[in-house]
Amino acid sequence: MPDIQAVAFGTKRRRAVVIWLTISLTISIAALTLIPLNIPADAPGSDKTHHLLAFAALTLPCAVLYPKALLRVALAAAVFGAVIEVIQPYVGRQGELADFIADLFGVGIGATLGLLLNFAFGGRTARRLASS
Repeated sequence: MPDIQAVAFGTKRRRAVVIWLTISLTISIAALTLIPLNIPADAPGSDKTHHLLAFAALTLPCAVLYPKALLRVALAAAVFGAVIEVIQPYVGRQGELADFIADLFGVGIGATLGLLLNFAFGGRTARRLASS
């Protein structure tokens, strides 16, 4: 029978990891989308692909390690994507509805893939992180 304190500590650790990763990714995405950049036209992938991948990465850790908070993170990520598109014209970038739609697809893909990984491993990834 698992020790209640060990389980509680494990849950706190997983939550801390998810919070740290989510905040780090949010700051990175904000910097990359709000700082004017001169990206060469031959940069790999399209702008929409970059948005999709960034927002998938934003929701993935929560879905894998702490799915209880996924709905809140997904909603916050969607609002974050909308706010970015509203702010971009004020910082010399171009806000686009298509970018926001790519953000939403990314949130959905990251959440779905993360939940599938969590299910496939039967939560073992989260428990292994908690026990280390």
